[in-house]
Amino acid sequence: MKEQLYTIPVNEAFDEKTECPICSMYHSIEEGALDFTLGPSYMEDDVRMVTDKVGFCERHVAKLYERGNRLGLALMLKTHADRMLNEVEKKQKNLKVVKKSSFLKKVPDNGNEVSNYLDELQTSCFVCSRIDNVFDRYIDTMFWLYEKDADFREKFKNSKGFCNAHYSLLLKKCTEALGAEEAKSFAGICSDIYLENMKRVRDDLSWFIDKFDYRYTDEPWKDSKDALQRSMMKDNSIYYKPEGN
Repeated sequence: MKEQLYTIPVNEAFDEKTECPICSMYHSIEEGALDFTLGPSYMEDDVRMVTDKVGFCERHVAKLYERGNRLGLALMLKTHADRMLNEVEKKQKNLKVVKKSSFLKKVPDNGNEVSNYLDELQTSCFVCSRIDNVFDRYIDTMFWLYEKDADFREKFKNSKGFCNAHYSLLLKKCTEALGAEEAKSFAGICSDIYLENMKRVRDDLSWFIDKFDYRYTDEPWKDSKDALQRSMMKDNSIYYKPEGN
């Protein structure tokens, strides 16, 4: 099929030959979202309105800090703090703290609006929201390509598998994106790819460990030199792109 604009990043992720092309897609979207957040957009009113309200999660505020635009990040955190403090001060006026009884099977809400508000802030993030919106479309596109494009289907089958989290995601999403028979076939193929490649990385990791034994000092590394990084990608979805890829 003729490649369309929205299929390009999906195909590129599967061309990369990493241990999880879905991680590769996510990483690409995340980098774009971080660039957008600390680009000229952070001075735009509509963007600041959202960042002031939702703030950033622990992971992404750390990544934004690493990017070096200290002033841009400081401005966003300052106005977010202004809004947060204003909300907390308003809710403190109606603060109710009720000791919960251990004898009650179902404890009613204690009316602590301050805690509820701050708990909500811990689960909201401007960067996460931008990523999720695009990532969902990429996953839908991947399933569309799998169903419609024979070349992509072969590319999928010849991939290096998926991390734990994204293998689970694909199993759940396939029933929504594909017909019953196609979803069953996809799940079987996806599971075979996952197991084969997870075992491959497990074996590479085992040889990596053996290489620290003096008895194997003179033995070749085979494909195990970066087995630790690839294993972290498989188990924990930590993006890793091998050199020369």
